[in-house]
Amino acid sequence: MKTNVLLFFLACLSLCSYAQKNTPNPYGLNIITDYNTYKAAVKTNPNLELVEIKKAIPTVVLEIKYATKDNFMRQVMYKQARAFARRPVVEKLKLIQAELSKKGYGLKIYDAYRPYAVTVSFYEKASDKNFVANPAKGSKHNRGCAVDLSIIDLKTRKDVPMPTAYDSFEAAASPTYKDLPPQLIKNRDFLIATMERHGFRVIDNEWWHFDFIGWQNYPLMDIPFEKL
Repeated sequence: MKTNVLLFFLACLSLCSYAQKNTPNPYGLNIITDYNTYKAAVKTNPNLELVEIKKAIPTVVLEIKYATKDNFMRQVMYKQARAFARRPVVEKLKLIQAELSKKGYGLKIYDAYRPYAVTVSFYEKASDKNFVANPAKGSKHNRGCAVDLSIIDLKTRKDVPMPTAYDSFEAAASPTYKDLPPQLIKNRDFLIATMERHGFRVIDNEWWHFDFIGWQNYPLMDIPFEKL
């Protein structure tokens, strides 16, 4: 009798654990939250791997704002200052870095893959919802297919001047904004043209945000950096 009670108790614990791991998303989205599920998918399709950008492209500069309080949220959102993206995205970034270096420039990356839970936090706390992804749809960042970046001058190691700072809510953050000094427009358009030649598209209100063409082929993810 005691054995049967113990087995029943263990079965209940197992079911509860399974239910917690597979709690349905309130918006009906299919989001990968389990590391082993992710690894199994990568084994089947290596393009699904979230590659650490700095390891793949050592010359790239990272300035991961969300690992600090120097961001629009004014709080630390990432426990680690790291950047990941799907393997084909990183391969394209490697080509871009090589092209830029021939012209005296290099990439500076602010953000790439973003766990879905962080997107939810952004939306709940942001004052301007137009500049954050709606968790009802998820973000291209959650798919490992979006990169926030700019460029630096390799000689001075300084940022190339752009229309606004990163994560600005100003109208000038739009990639089509015209009321700017000619040099800023030239710098911005140079960055956009370079990215677009390699399969990225800038979004309409952030000159620094580039979506990888084909992002629809990659699932939403909610695995923290510490597990990758």
